[in-house]
Amino acid sequence: MSQMFPIRIAVIDDWQSVAGQVADWSALAPVGEVSFLHEYPADTARLAERLQSYDVVCAMRERTRFDRALLTQLPRLRLLVTSGMRNAAIDIAAAGELGISVAGTDGNPHAAPELAWALIMSVTRNLLAEANQLKAGGWQHGLGVGLHGRTLGILGLGKIGQKVARYAQAFGMRTIAWSENLTVERAAQHGVAYVEKPALFAQSDVLSIHLVLGGRSRGIVDAPLLSLMKPTAYLVNTARGPIVDEAALIAALRARRIAGAALDVFDQEPLPAEHPFRTLDNVLATPHIGYVTRESYALFFGNMIEDILAWHAGRPIRLLQ
Repeated sequence: MSQMFPIRIAVIDDWQSVAGQVADWSALAPVGEVSFLHEYPADTARLAERLQSYDVVCAMRERTRFDRALLTQLPRLRLLVTSGMRNAAIDIAAAGELGISVAGTDGNPHAAPELAWALIMSVTRNLLAEANQLKAGGWQHGLGVGLHGRTLGILGLGKIGQKVARYAQAFGMRTIAWSENLTVERAAQHGVAYVEKPALFAQSDVLSIHLVLGGRSRGIVDAPLLSLMKPTAYLVNTARGPIVDEAALIAALRARRIAGAALDVFDQEPLPAEHPFRTLDNVLATPHIGYVTRESYALFFGNMIEDILAWHAGRPIRLLQ
């Protein structure tokens, strides 16, 4: 049975005010009214007030938390659509109990590994410092580090990690990897050598994180593992902030026990104004832009429109369980 209309649709987490430009939202005109909300996430009370009048909410993956406390305060909500087919910030069980359907979208498999490689290149060649020096009137600020012949360690050899491994091999790097379920044989299929976790940290000149955040991976990069890294090594994280013990990483960077870090993800996002990562001179930090490309957004929002139309027609697609 199709849903009653008109329905009210909120597109939230549109921090850059671009959602309306990258997809044809007019396709939803026959079924309801679309509003674009650009505010950052807030506390539960303010989010409830902001969203309580909407039947459908479109959210970017893991920007806003939809836990039971919030969902119970959204009596009109019947469909929650997220970018991607996995969103740890949504309590799927609570949504189901409350009669709220949750749908997802396809993902762009290229954006995140491309950014990971851009960060690796940037942090090892001091690109930000060199560019800033040139703009300030300077010239050749320091010495970069070449990648050819060095070792890239990959923590998590999934779809993204596999692409990063191929980039590294094209640059003449030795690639090693570890994850909990990785085997020697599966690593070898991708031209990667399997090593134990301590060896991954000890041998890597650049260590790039590509694990999914979960109970087993939260805080897995801790002080003891960081202490195994070479003082010339770099840590790169484009996965999720809480995979790394943030306090331990800050301590290692301040003491220069590692050469530096390139980070696109953080424990708290947006990153607080006074956070050390904003000022440490051996940190290259970007504002979680691993998936923020025109192609990704067109895919996400285009799929969200399809999800809403299918749900409204009584034939929901891409439902998350």
